[in-house]
Amino acid sequence: MSLPAQRRAIVSADDFGMSEEVNEAIEIAHREGILSTASLMVAGPAAVDAVRRAKKMPDLRVGLHVVAIEGKSVLDLPAITDEQGWFGRNQLRLGVEYFFRPHSRRALRREIEAQFRAFDLSGLTLDHANAHKHMHLHPTVGKFLIESGLKHGLKAVRTPLEPPKPVESTETLGDRALRRWISVLRHQLSRAGLKTNDWCFGLRWSGHMTPERIQGLIPRLPPGVSEIYFHPATGQNDMMRRFMPDYDPTGELAALLDPAVRKSFGRANVDRIGWGDL
Repeated sequence: MSLPAQRRAIVSADDFGMSEEVNEAIEIAHREGILSTASLMVAGPAAVDAVRRAKKMPDLRVGLHVVAIEGKSVLDLPAITDEQGWFGRNQLRLGVEYFFRPHSRRALRREIEAQFRAFDLSGLTLDHANAHKHMHLHPTVGKFLIESGLKHGLKAVRTPLEPPKPVESTETLGDRALRRWISVLRHQLSRAGLKTNDWCFGLRWSGHMTPERIQGLIPRLPPGVSEIYFHPATGQNDMMRRFMPDYDPTGELAALLDPAVRKSFGRANVDRIGWGDL
């Protein structure tokens, strides 16, 4: 009789450094809940507070959340940001610029390298990397993230591949197109010798990863390594209401703290791990 395939899960949170409300939720979810991993926006409005908190939580594994859309830059380069040094919100327009405009590509390369350097200067150990709004699926962003990351000790990168069945969804044309972009990223990661996850959950339910949904998801996780990522916060400030008005960050925090969610991992025989365990 063959043994069942092993199932492992990385429980993470994005947008560390976006606001003190996000930082507070990540600290609570790590100290009192199931959160083991967070991704830091090094130029976020509350990045200094995030680093201060992280240094008091040595078991929290922190990676770089590269920002190339809808967020603050490090270098404020006019070729890719506005007068305040913020990236735009139009993913299609940015994607075209990053691919076809040489001066935008050069600026993007410099910016991503600066974000890795800023992470180094924080004094934190680089656990992994990914990109805000999964912009590392863009081949140019992915290429520069990997190139800079390797110079700064990067070992693992998120692959945002979410199978439809566990989240009670049907595959769409968009899903099939996304798989093509994901195959490009996986090829880039493989050539660079970087580790990645098999599956990722948090795309369809982004901002609405409720306790009930997570309790139902855990027993249905597929074999392999799944990253389950959240956007928790203790509340929404003005910036969060602008960029993610329909999110329920306190509900996501509740899922990370729910004792029934914690117990569901054991009942389903799913091991909670970190990127360093791959």
